[in-house]
Amino acid sequence: MTPLPVSLELLSELSAAANDADAQAVWPAAAWEALRRGGVLTWSIPKAHGGEDRGITELLDGYGDLAEACLTTCFILSQREAAVRRIIDHGNETIQRELLPALARGDTFTTVGLSQLSTARQHGKPAVTVREAGDKLIFDGVIPWVSGAPHADYFIAGAELSDGRQLLAVLHRDLPGVRVGPPMDLMALEGSLTAEVICTNAEVDRRWLLAGPTERVMTSGGRGGTGGLETSCLALGLANAAIKYLFAESASRPELRGLAERLDEPCRTLRKEMLQLATGGATPDKSAVLRGHANTLVLQATQTALAASKGTGFLRSHPAQRWARQAMFFLVWSCPRPAVEATLAYLAPSDHEQFCS
Repeated sequence: MTPLPVSLELLSELSAAANDADAQAVWPAAAWEALRRGGVLTWSIPKAHGGEDRGITELLDGYGDLAEACLTTCFILSQREAAVRRIIDHGNETIQRELLPALARGDTFTTVGLSQLSTARQHGKPAVTVREAGDKLIFDGVIPWVSGAPHADYFIAGAELSDGRQLLAVLHRDLPGVRVGPPMDLMALEGSLTAEVICTNAEVDRRWLLAGPTERVMTSGGRGGTGGLETSCLALGLANAAIKYLFAESASRPELRGLAERLDEPCRTLRKEMLQLATGGATPDKSAVLRGHANTLVLQATQTALAASKGTGFLRSHPAQRWARQAMFFLVWSCPRPAVEATLAYLAPSDHEQFCS
């Protein structure tokens, strides 16, 4: 396996703009253009449609480097990649020919609106309903937590029928009845422009149906899903940024060397486990356990970096404050129950001695 060649120039460009991308509710156009120039947008797309068709371990290597440089940009990319996977896994050849080449070139942007089918609002009345009317699918409701929504040309959206079955479809943003709400005021990753997408009798031609109707459409075929290896990969990338900072600081403050080494060892181990799972045997349970460990590590590493940076790290201009805030995002982003339980065990251990140690 050969790691993806992510140029130092690209990583440097992303890193230089990372604070602004995190703190400003503005589309990170320069960073996205850098990804396009660097060939990143072609990584996951099949060669037949203008991409490179990279393997999963290569992709995880590349995502980790990008997350280390700028988590906001890499998070946006992850949502676009989730959409690409759904198109590849479920889309017919006509849909793939129409959408994938433009995505590979960077001419269009797509994202996902799927959290309502998995981790968000899954109890009670469906957030988004759909009814079938001849050759039309009619969407109603609010799609929550759609990252990059104001910039997207179309969404891979999920909805539920009255009988409980679910489906996925391509929803074009200029469709009558589709409206993008204002970006949410997030505590981090503001540049992701995460917003709600409101559907009011939005009619979608049936030819844009990707999957379903079926029960639990998110688990039907393909490689998609939440709380998977890609999310752990981004957490480990962010942790690595904080760990590298500690190593750099230890050159003039030797007392930090031991801290950096104690964090670096599990980071390397978890990365190795992630790549092993990617090459075979990545069950939801195993992925969730890895996610829990990655969550714990990214919290430890970023808070250690903030403490080591002292008062300077609390300034908006310093990356330590950004890393610490961004690490908390992994507590709420597509976090499956086993990962939540593992993280809570770290944050609020039941054993008093463990808590005080």
